Formats: sequence, structure tokens, C-alpha cells
Amino acid sequence: MRALSAFNLLRVWEQGEGEPGYQQALLLLRAACPEESLEQLSGLSIGSRDARLLALRKCMFGRQLDSITACPACRERLEFSMDVSDLGGSMSGLTEERFQLAMDQYMVDFRSFNTRDLVAAAQYPDDDEKYAVLMKRCVLDAHQDAEEIGPEKLPPHVLEALAARIAQTDPQADVQLALVCPTCAHRWDALFDIVSFFWSEIRSWAIRLLREVHVLASVYGWREADILAMTPLRRSLYLELATG
Repeated sequence: MRALSAFNLLRVWEQGEGEPGYQQALLLLRAACPEESLEQLSGLSIGSRDARLLALRKCMFGRQLDSITACPACRERLEFSMDVSDLGGSMSGLTEERFQLAMDQYMVDFRSFNTRDLVAAAQYPDDDEKYAVLMKRCVLDAHQDAEEIGPEKLPPHVLEALAARIAQTDPQADVQLALVCPTCAHRWDALFDIVSFFWSEIRSWAIRLLREVHVLASVYGWREADILAMTPLRRSLYLELATG
């Protein structure tokens, strides 16, 4: 994995702005991991994918992550910071590793969710249909009393247990933050989605950078490519001189 230049990150943002999160994630990973194919990257488990995005975010913007949310009980605005290390995660390339669930008379071999599964499920508008597609795709084979069956024949209680086991095999795919409201002391768990968090930061960065480019190009007549090639420190010093 490599850090992205200002030019490359800006290009990724242009390509991915307004696209679904899974597409934004793949655009970032393809730019940062050019030695790996799209097939390899889309086959990573969601947890492995997100761990890589977290590492890329550290390379681009540093260790500290600042966020804002609202207490679900009193709606008080809550600002908090985290360190990348607090979120854990392994950058292993978990793809088609097989796991097994034995329950009652059923034996199910399965794998973790990957980005290809999210793309397939996104084609369906109904949440129940999305869930069914995800579960069907992640079942590698299933047996009832040693007789092979299709995943659609697994009963609801087995599917529920299977969903829980899938989450256990790839914990980085579901990172929960334990939060406490300083005003009303309400406690709750909030999902941390590195894709939306990172992309929001990239959007703010891109808009700020383009404004800097506009100012410097207007004052000095420099090309955009030359301004983007500058280090952030040099660009900020020229911006300070240009704006007085």
C-alpha cells in the first residue's frame, strides 16, 4: 500500500463522489494498491478491506480521527476523538477462507462477506432481498443429515446463527464505538463506518485544496498540476503570501 499524492487523491475523489460506498472503497484501494487486481481487492473480506482503508487514512491524514454525533436520548451534540490503533484491525488478505457452522442436523460451510457480495445485494431495493442474496452468496455448501441442500432451504434459526458466525469471523467489518453522553449520561453503541468517514474527510479536503489552487493560479498564473505537485507546507506558505 502506498500513500496517494494530492493529484491522485483528487482524481479518486472526482471519480467516486456520489457513488455508493463500496465503489468509493474500491477506487481508494485500487489507487493505493496498484499491484493488486480489482478482482483481488473486491474479494477481500469487508473487515480486511476496511482495515486497509484505515491504514490508508492514517497515511493521508494522520492517526487521530475526529468525529461529531448526537446523543439519541437528548440530542446533545457530542464531539470525540479516536486514535487509529483504538479501532484495531488486521490488513490480512482474507478472501475465500472457509468456516463451518454445525447446528442441529445442519452443516454449513461459509465465507465472510466481500465487496462483490455488496454489489450483488445492492441490485435489490428490499432489505429482506438484500439479506437473502448476501446469505446465499456466502454459503459455500450446506447439508442436512449429510444430504446436500441449497442455501434457500436453511431454516430461519440456522440463517440467524449463520449471520452471527459470519460477523464473528470478520469482526473488523462491524466496528462499534461505546459512547457516553456528557449531558444526560446515556450510553449507546454507534457503528463506525470507515468508508463514509474517510470519504467525508476527502471531500472536505478536496474542496479546500481546489480553493487554494484557484487562489494561487489567479495570483501567480501557475498551472493546477504544478500547484498540486507542491508539498502542503510550500503551498500553504504561498497561499499566505498571496492572501496577505
